[in-house]
Amino acid sequence: MNQCVVLFSGGIDSTTVLYWALAKGRDVQALTFDYGQRHNVEVRLARRTARKAAVPQTILKIDLGQVGGSALTDKAIELTRYKKLAEMKPGPPATYVPFRNGILLALAAAWAEARGILEIVCGFNIIDSPDYPDTRRSFVRAMEKAVNAGTKAAFGGEKIKITAPFVQMKKSEIIRLGLSLGADYSHSVSCYAGGEIPCGACSSCLLRERAFAEAGVPDPLIQRLRKEGRR
Repeated sequence: MNQCVVLFSGGIDSTTVLYWALAKGRDVQALTFDYGQRHNVEVRLARRTARKAAVPQTILKIDLGQVGGSALTDKAIELTRYKKLAEMKPGPPATYVPFRNGILLALAAAWAEARGILEIVCGFNIIDSPDYPDTRRSFVRAMEKAVNAGTKAAFGGEKIKITAPFVQMKKSEIIRLGLSLGADYSHSVSCYAGGEIPCGACSSCLLRERAFAEAGVPDPLIQRLRKEGRR
């Protein structure tokens, strides 16, 4: 009853929610998706973070490149670069993967049901990235309702809960919480360009830089890269 599945990409939000679940005393299973993302390096580095946290990890491979429509899964679509965050236009960005979180939650629900796990934990948040439609609280509630309508819960089985504790938190607040829980961000990558070394110009890099500045702490990833002579 204390088991949970954490959607674990290895980025800041999912790393924090992994440590949050551990701090809550959950028996955590990390579920990582290799979905054909441009920044596939996150999958490799997520393994290191999971090992350091002593959390069992499963990697599910799917190909959302067949769906298309996103700069993260189709390299023919240009990754938008910015000099500053103010240049970002409202509305879903080029890096929005159509219904990605819905697809990943559905797969996580199937994986969890097959193992009798009743909670899925995710690090979704919208304060700093409001233009992604699949990270909102209303979306999480709708997915939970759909999951329980389409699993054994519909026939009286135990219901699956989707927990998203950071929905209304700023990324800087998430970072401060994670650091207080001992989260290791040294291998958490955010860059959409595809490398371990941040490009510094994609929206995710700029949001990460601002978040650590607001949190008032140096970025552990940058510190590690400098120590290794790679930055």
